[in-house]
Amino acid sequence: MITLDELPHESLKFKFINASGPGGQHVNKASTAVELTADLENLKLPYGVINRLKLKYSSRINKRGKLIVQVDNFRSQHQNRKEAIAILLKMLNDAAKVPKRRIASSPTRSSKKKRLDKKKQRGVTKSHRKAPSYD
Repeated sequence: MITLDELPHESLKFKFINASGPGGQHVNKASTAVELTADLENLKLPYGVINRLKLKYSSRINKRGKLIVQVDNFRSQHQNRKEAIAILLKMLNDAAKVPKRRIASSPTRSSKKKRLDKKKQRGVTKSHRKAPSYD
């Protein structure tokens, strides 16, 4: 499990921007929304974790290899900052889990028999729709 203490602080950059969420008039004059940018190269994570991050969260990673998390759920900058860190840690921990390998299995004998029986029944149903032959 990855914690905030394990991440190098120089790879995380916080930017505070005007929020569009709740706040009334206050929202127009205070920069409460948080944009957290994490440089993937400087995070010092294993190669597999970074690859899974790039696959799973490709829409949040820009061309320079920086993961961007934007939060404007709360009225306070402090709460938005805590939420952004929590989201980043959740994303990193999700990517750190190695997915279970799927082992392909072949169909059972009974499932093959059922499939063929259904095909046979469907053919019989269709053959009954034909016009009768007068031989």
